[in-house]
Amino acid sequence: MAQPGRPSQPDRLSALVSIRIRVWDLPLRLFHWSLLILVATSLATGWAGGWWMTWHLRSGYAVVALLVFRWIWGLLGGHHARFAHFLVGPRRMVAYLRGRAPEAGLGHNPAGGWSVLAMLVALSLQVGSGLFANDQIFTQGPLAWLVPDRVSEALTRYHTDIGLPLLYLLICLHLAAVLYHVALKREDLLRPMLHGDKQLPDDAASQNLPRSRDDWRLRLLAAALLAGAAAFALWLRSLGGG
Repeated sequence: MAQPGRPSQPDRLSALVSIRIRVWDLPLRLFHWSLLILVATSLATGWAGGWWMTWHLRSGYAVVALLVFRWIWGLLGGHHARFAHFLVGPRRMVAYLRGRAPEAGLGHNPAGGWSVLAMLVALSLQVGSGLFANDQIFTQGPLAWLVPDRVSEALTRYHTDIGLPLLYLLICLHLAAVLYHVALKREDLLRPMLHGDKQLPDDAASQNLPRSRDDWRLRLLAAALLAGAAAFALWLRSLGGG
């Protein structure tokens, strides 16, 4: 008979036996790391200026393609990639921030889910404004000629004076959150985003957790969506004659 306050023998055994549960599908993981590289490239080349702006534009078009893919993948992707499965309502969010709601699930917690949405919106606004931006010297977006100069100037100001600081802020908050969960809460966030799986105790609770679908059909769908998103980005580029 188990003593009060101590785990039973089956509980101790289940803690020693673990199972791997697919959380992040392959398309989402490739999106995540590709976006990281391309956003870093865009920030670095934009800061360098001059002839580096050619690469700033190229990385921007690639980010457009990735964002178009991610917005669609938030509706059609694996379980934990879908917006419906990681965006919670205001009451649950407030309860989570007050420590009154558990971090249920395998994917994003409530705060993480909304931070993902905030990052996607901020990046979409940044590349969207960049399409119409014009520095009046060396570089202009492919759609700048479609709008009046005053509109292009306003979007350029947003791109450089509002959107860019906002993006830096969100990146810093994201890195701080990752550091907090990894260093203080001892959560393994990086390896699941590399191989897709989380290691959990082999118990009834883990067996019942939802897994993300990640078969070849889903990956073919992702490839088709990404091809369409890339074609859209190339079409935008052609409008500027680039």
